Amino acid sequence: MQITITGHNIEVTDALKDHAEEKVAKIRRFLNTTINAHVILKVEKLDHIAEIIIHANGVDFQGVDKHENMYTAIDNAMSKIDRQAKKFKGKIQARKKGAPTAAETFAEEE
Repeated sequence: MQITITGHNIEVTDALKDHAEEKVAKIRRFLNTTINAHVILKVEKLDHIAEIIIHANGVDFQGVDKHENMYTAIDNAMSKIDRQAKKFKGKIQARKKGAPTAAETFAEEE
């Protein structure tokens, strides 16, 4: 897993870096592939913005959150990505079990 952390108008401290890496590493429970993550931390006026982009073998997940606290913004952005990954994993498992795809369902209705 390769994680890149950048900061715009903010100094990325070791504590912020460790927190972001810890949260992003939890995505491995949903994806068993090679993962590249890019974490962008920004400060605009009083808002702290965390943008997390994860690339995993052709599938991209993105989570953005704005909050007064950077740690909370990172947590919220990762929770959005967790939801996306759970949904993706559910679709993959349903396909393996023989569930019809959206195209097949549409064809049956006509």
